[in-house]
Amino acid sequence: MPALPSNRHHAGLHPLLTVLPLLLVATACSAQAEPPAGPSAETVPTSVRVALERARIEPGALSAWVAPAEGGEVRLALRPAEAVAPASVMKLVTAIAALERLGPVHAWRTPVLAAGPDRILRGSGDPRLTAERLALLLRQAMDAGGATIDGDLILDRSAYALPAHDPAAFDGQPLRPYNVGPDALMVAHRSVVLTLRPDPARGVARIAVDLPLAGVQWPETVPLTGGECQDWRTQLAPDFTDLSRPRLTGRLAAACGERSWPIAFPEPAPAGFAARAIEAQWLALGGRIQGRVREGLTPAGASVLTEWSSPALPEVLRDMNKHSNNMIAQQVLLALAPGQPAQPATFEAARAEVQALALARGCREGELVIDNGSGLSRQERLTPRCLGRLLQWAWRQPWMPELLASLPVAGIETTARRLVGASGRAHLKTGSLDGVAALAGYVHGDDGRRHALVAILNHPKAGSAQARAVLDEVVRWAADDLARPGPAAFSALKDSQ
Repeated sequence: MPALPSNRHHAGLHPLLTVLPLLLVATACSAQAEPPAGPSAETVPTSVRVALERARIEPGALSAWVAPAEGGEVRLALRPAEAVAPASVMKLVTAIAALERLGPVHAWRTPVLAAGPDRILRGSGDPRLTAERLALLLRQAMDAGGATIDGDLILDRSAYALPAHDPAAFDGQPLRPYNVGPDALMVAHRSVVLTLRPDPARGVARIAVDLPLAGVQWPETVPLTGGECQDWRTQLAPDFTDLSRPRLTGRLAAACGERSWPIAFPEPAPAGFAARAIEAQWLALGGRIQGRVREGLTPAGASVLTEWSSPALPEVLRDMNKHSNNMIAQQVLLALAPGQPAQPATFEAARAEVQALALARGCREGELVIDNGSGLSRQERLTPRCLGRLLQWAWRQPWMPELLASLPVAGIETTARRLVGASGRAHLKTGSLDGVAALAGYVHGDDGRRHALVAILNHPKAGSAQARAVLDEVVRWAADDLARPGPAAFSALKDSQ
């Protein structure tokens, strides 16, 4: 089967100034083509109103937009032009832009080069360089250039030009992998997974680590204690004062059973974690390094020995959306910066690309505010209408099946498994932050049609189970009630705003 053409947006191919007039025309045409709203679109459906009352959330906190995926009359429009905090549904914007600009066969390539006695790994932003894939990459490098490096192993991270990232800045949780910042040579999510297996006969839990790190010695056990299994991570009391010998100074309740604990390793050096992981893996594979593993730039004249390829973009997007992976979303966004990977990527350049695409495909000025493309941000804003129009446009694209397959199935998998209102009949990206609950995607209705759906709650109670039930009711209504609109389907309660 022939390869599909890539829509990669290369540097200098479409300078922003030359496309602005076209974007303005496209925006004007999109605005003129705004589908009409049905007579009850601004009315809260009865079942949704009841769910709001149960949650003790005022109707004005709910923003929603529902319309046929292929285009047509808008069936629900609650504050559609109000820009609200979207949480992780922002990943849909990033995914749509990536599929359009990069194309569904796009992959990140990590070349291995040689310069005299030195070997170089030059990162390009591969977001799926897991521990398993790192081992395969290094084995491929050994096959191409030998297992002994007479000089240094140089890690080139220059494909990104980003400010220093503080993993504690967002919520004060620097050890949580969701707070890991982007990196041009991102290895294993810059995290390790500790597995704790209780051994009651010896009164300890044994510790296994999934990824060895050079110069780091983990404890072998932690004491067991009685009582209930509550906040077990806090009870273990990790201490990373000495990175060469991390400690768990607390205890694990035996009632917790076996636990897996992903930890973002708090290495302060920019390339420190990658250097530790790569050195340990190279040696474990039987290799030797006469010099050291260090950060640096690729020397002029370096020759390519081999090149490692990431999974194709659709597989990366499935990991991003089904597991709501913030690091992957940021790496995908940075891949949209013009000239990547030859020119260092910045968030500013990547944002401009997405904004231009959104304006050309139905959004209006001010309806989209992008920070890092993941939704893990207090600055990002989005209107339901903008995202809804993007979903409609995406539905008509040849790569639509790839986008749909990246979204969790409601009531069945990952982040959407608790959405039972249309179990098995919706593909939805969910999102949550303090004060935000959101979902967006496609719903298969009783009328046999697919509907694009966006529903976002910005409210202090958004994290409650009752608030999630409100969003689930919007999905159920879109799946079940749109085929039979009538007086029973709507309440007389009008939006007061």
